[in-house]
Amino acid sequence: MQDKASYKDAGVDIDKANRFVQRIKPLVKSTYRKEVMSTLGGFGGLFHLDVSKIKDPLLVSSTDGVGTKLKIAQMMDVHNTIGIDLVAMSVNDILVQGAEPLFFLDYIATGRLNIERNVRILEGIVKGCQEAGCALIGGETAEMPGIYEDDEYDLAGFCVGVVEADRVIDGSEIRVGDRIIGIASNGLHSNGFSLARQVLFEIGGLDCRDIVKDFDQPLGMELLRPTRIYVKSLLNLIKNFTIRGIIHITGGGFTDNIPRIIPGPCRAVISRGSWETPDIFHLIQKLGRVEDDEMFKVFNMGIGMMVIVPEKSAAEALDRLIKLGEKAYAIGFVEKREGEQSAVSVV
Repeated sequence: MQDKASYKDAGVDIDKANRFVQRIKPLVKSTYRKEVMSTLGGFGGLFHLDVSKIKDPLLVSSTDGVGTKLKIAQMMDVHNTIGIDLVAMSVNDILVQGAEPLFFLDYIATGRLNIERNVRILEGIVKGCQEAGCALIGGETAEMPGIYEDDEYDLAGFCVGVVEADRVIDGSEIRVGDRIIGIASNGLHSNGFSLARQVLFEIGGLDCRDIVKDFDQPLGMELLRPTRIYVKSLLNLIKNFTIRGIIHITGGGFTDNIPRIIPGPCRAVISRGSWETPDIFHLIQKLGRVEDDEMFKVFNMGIGMMVIVPEKSAAEALDRLIKLGEKAYAIGFVEKREGEQSAVSVV
């Protein structure tokens, strides 16, 4: 006689999921802002939008993942920083429009729930939320046997922020003569890993645990450097300076991200050599014989954010960013676009 079937035997352990939720409740609570009106475990997170300090609130939202950087985390069995990447990708995106991040939600899908591993992932998400000043008000952990292998997982994040409707930064005010300030990344962040993995592991024959010249840690840990979160520095800059445009250098590198905000009559001219490029990019380019144009199309090349400001305030804005602890550089300017010229030139 056939045994009685159960959800647990099918690969989904509800009791384990409940234990996981209990483990992470104190972590999640540490991110709460005063506007959070619910506790973890409800059907939905409640957030009271305080309109006393904002006249005409406009909500800004973003969703993202961390791509195949997850492969490196799983190869290294290091999971406490990948959650920072998850938060960074969304909060940096809404920051581009001048929005303050308010709350965040996460989605973790896995073949089989590993409580200790998932707690480490959540620790990173919590750290990212704390750094961005946003509350983690909910999420979902999905155990999906048959879709993922037991030790595989995938992540997605969702962020909502707010900005005054008349202070949205959309690039429409960018003018010829404006200056471009670059704010340093600390490596690949969360983009270009498919090419990086092919070059480093397949073409270069390297291993995640190899110690490579110029790196003070194994290659895998260098690749796992978490994406920089620029929220506090840029909100300070937005509050005190006229900001004409902000560009998050993510997938598409310089080539695809700069044109997203540059008005049609203008083009951005970026001066190569005006900032420090992390060694990881030099290694990838050398091992893969990757052309310059391809590097700038795929990677951030050491610049995680760009800020476009009027020429008259550029030096002061740059100085403010440096005093706020950022590595920042004067990397370019905006000029008139002629004929069939592209929207961005790296010279």
